[in-house]
Amino acid sequence: MLHIKSPKQMELFDPWAYLGPKRRKRLDQSWAGFFRNDILPALPVSSMAPFFSESFGRPSKELHTILGVLLLQQMLNLTDDETLDQLSYSIQWHYALNITEETDSAKYFCPKTLWNVRNIASTHNIDTKLFETITDKLARKFEVDTDYQRLDSVHLKSNMRRLGRISIISNTIHKFLVNLKRQNPDAFGAVSAALVERYATPKAMVCFSRVKPSDSDKTLQSVSQDLYELEQQFKGDAEVSKMHSYKLLERVFKEQCTVKTTDNGEMIEVVPQKPHDVPCDSVQNPSDPDVSYCAHKGQGFKAQIMETFSPDEDGEKQGGKLRLITHVSVEKASHSDAHAVIPAISSTSQRNLAPKEIQADTLYGGDANWKAAKENGVNLISPVKNAPRSMASTLSTFSFHDDGHVASCPQGVKPQWAKKKKARYIQGFCSDTCSTCPHKEACPVKPGKNNHYLRYDERTFRLARRKAFENTGQFLEKYRWRAGVEATMSELDRRTGAKKLRVRGLRAVRFAVVLKVIGVNIFRAAALTKHLLSPNRHDTRQSFSIFDPFAFFKERFTKNKKYYLQNRIENYVYYNYVPC
Repeated sequence: MLHIKSPKQMELFDPWAYLGPKRRKRLDQSWAGFFRNDILPALPVSSMAPFFSESFGRPSKELHTILGVLLLQQMLNLTDDETLDQLSYSIQWHYALNITEETDSAKYFCPKTLWNVRNIASTHNIDTKLFETITDKLARKFEVDTDYQRLDSVHLKSNMRRLGRISIISNTIHKFLVNLKRQNPDAFGAVSAALVERYATPKAMVCFSRVKPSDSDKTLQSVSQDLYELEQQFKGDAEVSKMHSYKLLERVFKEQCTVKTTDNGEMIEVVPQKPHDVPCDSVQNPSDPDVSYCAHKGQGFKAQIMETFSPDEDGEKQGGKLRLITHVSVEKASHSDAHAVIPAISSTSQRNLAPKEIQADTLYGGDANWKAAKENGVNLISPVKNAPRSMASTLSTFSFHDDGHVASCPQGVKPQWAKKKKARYIQGFCSDTCSTCPHKEACPVKPGKNNHYLRYDERTFRLARRKAFENTGQFLEKYRWRAGVEATMSELDRRTGAKKLRVRGLRAVRFAVVLKVIGVNIFRAAALTKHLLSPNRHDTRQSFSIFDPFAFFKERFTKNKKYYLQNRIENYVYYNYVPC
């Protein structure tokens, strides 16, 4: 039965009075106070409600508590046991979740309940709804300026062991045989005794962990042959071929092996693929088939993260502005960063958080991305891929008009005529001048029938203009703010443990990482709130209640104005601070 308690419901008596003013003030200034006042009322419990009956069964756990526990677990990087202990005994958690009852129904989850609600939330993308709701609320509350944002990716590792090719194939066979024995004993009985002895006995897999380097090629050939025999044996069996482990077996064989045949189509032998022929999105471990390989950072997943920043050095140093993560997307490690720019712009545009300028590294700054961002009203600032001999690099030393035609070459020579055919530009230079130029060997202007000609297309022109801008001090002054996103990646790892997760599978990894990103936003917002409400700030300004007729009189004529003003601020925050 559905159970929802509104966090905005007022209490007749203060249930936290027993803490005393000092402990209560410390709670209010921590993440727990911010969570209770601003995050808890904003949790999208309506997304979780359809999975519980309104009139049948035992009462469910309170839905704000359910979503709050899932969020706090990832935010604080806790195991399931640690999460249940914190919910049961931690005053900080009780205050953050506004749990005032001293009952097991309010402060206790069994592990099965935690698993069930987490499975519901991850399966139905409630993590994405959480991120959008909380991020949008923080953007409104702190009036975040989203005009300037920076984008980068971070490598993630799931809870899996790194395996070599021999171990990948042998573990895949072992997994298939174990599932086949459990689900279809008759089909398992048809497997040869040698294969069962080699892969399905309790100590069968030990031998594959002791392969000498000199025997690795021979062993790889042997396990590839066994993989082929199993794949062919059950290829026509409709019941077995539906098994997930058999589909995985087929996938591994396709990625890791090839069959040599005669001209008549008869098989000669099964040969392992050469290492450079194995695709990056191949199976890295049968226990986590979603993991892929990145040549730069290895096995795992990848998260694309975009955050706001302020191109104002004083504002960044003083911490007076909230750096808000506005976009997060989890994908396979084999996916290129070049495909992340447009989804990030689209995601933020739908929530009215679109940037006017994005800073990113070279992989994001391809011409297609730059052009698409421009069409969406976004200026993508990124270095152009370094290719010293490319046409764009050579043209970057030329001067251009805004219409795309050349104004002059590096030697100051102007073209005699210029024209454009569809997307191609043609510039005609005087042959007498160009033939005597000392730089004619390296110049892209080449001799023709009547003139020396320079030909280039619109893409080359755009890259040349960007390359020329990249060599200016103005670009360096702008682009220096991109490096700040690395601090966000470090904070995400240090505070929430995002780079090394306790889960497997793309769905579980996405759920954990999105909630951890929400946690970083909450930590930042709580710290900024404490900073803004600190009585030690010289620019602290608090709006007092207009219904207190003696407030300004006392403030003006009291003997100790500083002490009185500080006292007023603390009392106002303690008793009247309500969420937006």
